[in-house]
Amino acid sequence: MKEHHKEHALSQMCRILGLSRSGYYEWLDRQGKPSPRATHRNMLDQQVKEMFLAKRGRAGSPRIMRHLHAIGHTYDKKTVANSMQRQDFRAKAARKFKATTNSKHNMPVADNILQQNFSATRPDQKWVSDITYLWTDEGWMYLAVVIDLYSRMVVGWAMSERMTAVLVIDALRSAIWRRKRPRGVIVHSDRGSQYCATDYQKLLRKYGLRCSMSAKGNCYDNACAESFFHSLKVEAIHGERFVTRESIHRSVFEYIEVDYNRTRLHSSNGYVSPADYEALKVA
Repeated sequence: MKEHHKEHALSQMCRILGLSRSGYYEWLDRQGKPSPRATHRNMLDQQVKEMFLAKRGRAGSPRIMRHLHAIGHTYDKKTVANSMQRQDFRAKAARKFKATTNSKHNMPVADNILQQNFSATRPDQKWVSDITYLWTDEGWMYLAVVIDLYSRMVVGWAMSERMTAVLVIDALRSAIWRRKRPRGVIVHSDRGSQYCATDYQKLLRKYGLRCSMSAKGNCYDNACAESFFHSLKVEAIHGERFVTRESIHRSVFEYIEVDYNRTRLHSSNGYVSPADYEALKVA
């Protein structure tokens, strides 16, 4: 009809083909416009893209889905995953990293009080601590963290060019002051010489903290700290080049204080960020 409208009257063609004039005009008006299904898909893809970029490529489809739920978009995981696949979006991939601390020493070690019981019923009941290493063009930087097992919040951390007892002391001291000097907290770590050092042990005793150490050669005893380092390196470090130590310090600060503690959805919290999880429980 569109091709022959100049040769034949529209009313005549409609009568012969059994069509209405209004139907023809509605069809004509839709030409060049995307279908409702295509419009919905384009909108979905745009929302997924914006959230993926907002999370700096760190979140996969389960977390993207939950972030979208939080702002009122009730897509399921498969729908979000398909959108990410169409747009060639992939969360940053994992790599394996080896341990850093040296447990071959003759200093006294503490008993394993934690016994792989990573659950906690309140904040400041159980903390875990560990050290990892990060590369820059200027050389290594070492990061020590203290994590509260109740919410998985990083409550203390410190960085240094050297992997000494001072590093873990600074991380623990920052946790103590950030959490307003709680007493009786189990502080679990591996058997590294830094954690067995006299000054570190003195700090624990000074503030009434209970020292716990992993069994010899058992990395699973400190699995929560290892999981955090895995997330940090996959989501913020791997694939990036850090020219200076200062630049990696800024990146770690942004990841811990801005993203991980405040906005990253943590599976052990029912996909709620550590800060929000503590706020909800307190409320």
